[in-house]
Amino acid sequence: MKILVTGANGQLGSEIKYLVTNNLTSNIKHLTFLFTDKNELDITNKEQIEDFLNKNSIDIIINCAAYTAVDKAEDEKELADLINHKAVEYLASNAKKRDIFLIHISTDYVFDGKNYRPYIETDKTNPQGVYGLTKLKGEEAFINSGAKGIIIRTSWVYSSFGHNFVKTMLRLSDRKELNVVFDQIGTPTYARDLAEVILQILDVKCEMLNSNNNLTSNIKHLTSNIEIYHYSNEGVCSWYDFAKAIFEIKGIDIKVNPIETKDYPTPAKRPHFSVLNKAKIKNEFNLEIPYWRESLKECLKEIK
Repeated sequence: MKILVTGANGQLGSEIKYLVTNNLTSNIKHLTFLFTDKNELDITNKEQIEDFLNKNSIDIIINCAAYTAVDKAEDEKELADLINHKAVEYLASNAKKRDIFLIHISTDYVFDGKNYRPYIETDKTNPQGVYGLTKLKGEEAFINSGAKGIIIRTSWVYSSFGHNFVKTMLRLSDRKELNVVFDQIGTPTYARDLAEVILQILDVKCEMLNSNNNLTSNIKHLTSNIEIYHYSNEGVCSWYDFAKAIFEIKGIDIKVNPIETKDYPTPAKRPHFSVLNKAKIKNEFNLEIPYWRESLKECLKEIK
């Protein structure tokens, strides 16, 4: 089985690459991975995608590539749409044509954040900014393509790789105090945990393909064209709580002040509540998801 991973230098792509190249998961030894970023494969270029897939017999695509600069997206609408929407459309149409299984990563920003309970996969979407809208359009393009695969929506992703909230807090830790919003509620996601889950799903899918679709009851959900799942770590917190935990775990003495969103205006509107319900992915893949603080401790060990 040959697996293409796009966006391999981003947070999630880097974590998948780390797990695979260091043989830290036992499920993927029978698989061949091709890790690409824009230099190797520009997924916004239809011709490049077709040429790459013609030259390589790809069985599964994991699309980790995304435009994630939430505020900049308000000014760079066309670029955000090209990467988050049109590129997904190109990948999905090629996946349909070649019978390739596509795993696509999406976001909690497809919701408006006005819910009173954790979002389930069938809740109404209503993105409030360009980033969320382009990610939703990418989901819709995938669904409308007729390709087979899954969409995983996640939230507040961080890693020892790339740029993220955890690294920003550590970079600013030499200050005497910081202001961090307390009225935006969600759940952090350690990208390595998500990477492990994707590899576990991959193993299930490969088992299906190798057994000529002789399905067991726990993987019947992968027979339909597209399934949507939600994944984050367990628990709930605000950005303020997240920042406090980072400094506490690292033993950094800094005053963190809780402020309201209105006191920290940004070009893009953030959802006030974007907790994701993970019951579906936990039940169907028999997952035990780590608590967010425990995963944060693991990540901070990796950050020098």
